[in-house]
Amino acid sequence: MTPLIAKVTFVALMVGWYVIRRPYERKASRARVVRSARDLRETILLLVSLTGLGIVPAVYVATGFPRAAERGFEPAVAWLGLLVAVASLVVFRLTHKALGRNWSVSLDVREDHKLVETGIYRHVRHPMYTAFWLWALAQALLLPNWVAGLSGLIGFGILYGFRIGREERLMLDTFGDQYRSYAARTARLIPWLH
Repeated sequence: MTPLIAKVTFVALMVGWYVIRRPYERKASRARVVRSARDLRETILLLVSLTGLGIVPAVYVATGFPRAAERGFEPAVAWLGLLVAVASLVVFRLTHKALGRNWSVSLDVREDHKLVETGIYRHVRHPMYTAFWLWALAQALLLPNWVAGLSGLIGFGILYGFRIGREERLMLDTFGDQYRSYAARTARLIPWLH
């Protein structure tokens, strides 16, 4: 693995995410939103995450900026980053497939929204966040730059930290005891661990 191939791998990860997500964006946009937590806070959190997972690493890949934050490239670390990137895309695809038209980039409940408990959701109640954590980890492993590499972990970590409790409350308010029971038998992010 070379630094160029590691950067190309990261770009392929970004493209893969878009290719997976695009059809679901179209399907979900047809379903009417009946409850939403979209507000200024949500918008800011999404922008922080986008900056860390998309904008900062894209600038680095395109320009090498900030060069002062370079760290030594290690091929074995980049190969591990490739494996984590693939895992991220697999989890991301399984999540979208299970959610179907219930998917939303924001905290929304759609008309005829169902609590998804099948597929990857059988074991993990927030696999989309798992996929994003994997993306952020892949980014840190693939991009040998302290700023660009770690910006995904920081940006997404901020979104996750300030959003997960709000999402859990929205699900409880919407699905009540059904969600309580589901949460009791599933992990939040990692099957059988957390």
